[in-house]
Amino acid sequence: MDSARSSSGSKYECLLFDMDDTLYPLSTGINLACRKNIEDYMLKNLNIEKSEVPRMCLELYREFGTTMAGLKALGYEFDNDEFHDYVHGTLPYDFLSPDPVLRNLLLSMPQTKIIFTNADKAHVAQVLTRLGLEDCFEGVICFETLNPPLEAADEPDPDDADPDSCTSKPRIICKPSLEAIEAAIRIANVEPEKTIFFDDSTRNIASGKAAGLHTVIVGSSVLVPGADHASNSIHNIKEAIPEIWEGTQGEQLEQVIQSTAIATVILA
Repeated sequence: MDSARSSSGSKYECLLFDMDDTLYPLSTGINLACRKNIEDYMLKNLNIEKSEVPRMCLELYREFGTTMAGLKALGYEFDNDEFHDYVHGTLPYDFLSPDPVLRNLLLSMPQTKIIFTNADKAHVAQVLTRLGLEDCFEGVICFETLNPPLEAADEPDPDDADPDSCTSKPRIICKPSLEAIEAAIRIANVEPEKTIFFDDSTRNIASGKAAGLHTVIVGSSVLVPGADHASNSIHNIKEAIPEIWEGTQGEQLEQVIQSTAIATVILA
């Protein structure tokens, strides 16, 4: 992807945005509902002991980045799309509503803007549509981008197989692994030193900094390890990082807003 569409004079060329609990607040309850659905899936579809589910869910999330990645690493076999359909299919999306303030803020940013999330593309489409932001981003790097179907992925090299692995199937790549961050940088075709990464996760921020990105912890007024900036809310970006708008004023800014309103595409 060519992400060099930044305005002249700006020190940044691309903005990478996490989505869940970043573009909307944790208080919506989407996160809690998602965790409940994951636990239900583990109980009903994977036959994991009820008393073990909450502990496993949390521990796997902490160790592997997502509970789903942890379950796969332990050798549990299930269809990725089926899992996502179950976990996201009954989320209370009605808790999300159009955010015209954020929309105008995003459209005023002259840089290329890309969603970078562990979620699947169907969930991304639901969230962005509910927030009224579906045309504010040039692309989406999501679960399917980092974990393409087997028939679309390269065959693994037998010499690279991990003898200690619980399964011969490809492992899931996701944040906060440095591998996932570096893959996103390659896919977006950006220069890390000219890219800002926004995320609500301290682990993701640390990995983003390790990959050379400029970083913003969202949802906190306190800097965390690896964060260059802290913003209580995604709405406060202009106060936290005014240099995003350097070199873009007046008529030029209006042209940027008009030219940015395009369809969002899944990057591959």
